[in-house]
Amino acid sequence: MSLKTRITDDMKTAMKAKETARLGAIRLLLAAMKQKEVDERIELDDAAIVAVIEKMLKQRKDSIAQYETAGRQDLAEAERFEVAVLIDYMPQALSAAEVEAIVAAAIAESGAKAPADMGKVIALVKPKVAGRADMGEVSKLVKAKLSA
Repeated sequence: MSLKTRITDDMKTAMKAKETARLGAIRLLLAAMKQKEVDERIELDDAAIVAVIEKMLKQRKDSIAQYETAGRQDLAEAERFEVAVLIDYMPQALSAAEVEAIVAAAIAESGAKAPADMGKVIALVKPKVAGRADMGEVSKLVKAKLSA
């Protein structure tokens, strides 16, 4: 089953169960997917949908931080709920050891020696971990390994 079909089926299930908060989060995701399809005149595949979800997750996490700074726990909780719904559609996350192994292999493959070579390593790592690891953390790991 494609990711798009699964999301659509989950929307129908949420409608029937009258889960308004979950339904709202799924509709936001479907709207973002549709917007990308219309803007780029393409049909999204699973990888492109994961990229849309990653972007939405990043936006939600930024919003949570801002709401907590402003003392708006109610809005932060709503964003956390949306994050939980969106995470359900992400591929299985990689463990820290798996990410470290991928980074080490990419460093060896690219022949990177210094932090200036970080771009080469990230270019090799990104397709392997897309949607399965936080690229911010991966970037920090690559930088630490190349600095050592």
